[in-house]
Amino acid sequence: MVKLLYWSAGLLLYGLSIGFSHADSKDINTSLFSSGDLLKIIVYGNPDLTLETKVNESGKITFPLLGEITIDGLTPNAAEKKIADMLQNQGFLRKPQVTILTTTLYSQQISVLGHVHNQGRYAIEGQRSLTDVLAMAGGISSDGGNTVTLIRTEDNHFVKEEIDVLAIFQSGDMRLNPTIRGGDLIYVPIAPRFYIYGEVQRPGFYRLEPNMTVVQALSTGGGLNQRGTERGVRIQRRDAEGALQVIKVKPDDLVRPDDVVYIQESLF
Repeated sequence: MVKLLYWSAGLLLYGLSIGFSHADSKDINTSLFSSGDLLKIIVYGNPDLTLETKVNESGKITFPLLGEITIDGLTPNAAEKKIADMLQNQGFLRKPQVTILTTTLYSQQISVLGHVHNQGRYAIEGQRSLTDVLAMAGGISSDGGNTVTLIRTEDNHFVKEEIDVLAIFQSGDMRLNPTIRGGDLIYVPIAPRFYIYGEVQRPGFYRLEPNMTVVQALSTGGGLNQRGTERGVRIQRRDAEGALQVIKVKPDDLVRPDDVVYIQESLF
């Protein structure tokens, strides 16, 4: 069941990636300005006020007649209105028409790294969810984990959040699907794994699915061979200090990441 859900989630991410080219036509006016953005500001009928400028590290631009103006966190529409209101309220122009053209939105670059099909930096416009961004990167690869790490800057501090992507699709609750902002970094780690060896059909490393039991792990390894016995199942697991423990387990016990499942040979 878990595999089916993960496969379905992967299909949905793939579908999102196919349809993404249409979503890119969203109005740029939903983006927010931030430091590093390159802008061209035009005041209709006043070519002497036309300006190409860069938003500085404080989120401000310097505009003729008005001096420094903070536009950090504003949409283009809001910034246009702010400049127009200032020009009118300070008596420079009557009902000015201000247009801001975006040369480069550095603030709307995000990075997707780790176990996705296409790692790299991507430009985003408007509001994008985590699953939108994963679709831009081609979806999670077959060895990628269900839990994604989101790293962003808030109040000049790095904040890290772990997000269970599989839970988004299982629950259908889009409140679990965060909105991605410019400057965010999304990292998809490798899926947790376990190793099984001894008297099984297919020894080796396998993906550890959520809440996988010992008997499910045995099934993943192809089941016992003719010499194996469920009474001879042991798990080698490291404790919090890193010491290796050998544990006798029951069929319904849970397997943990990096566990080594060993099946002993039957004595009879």
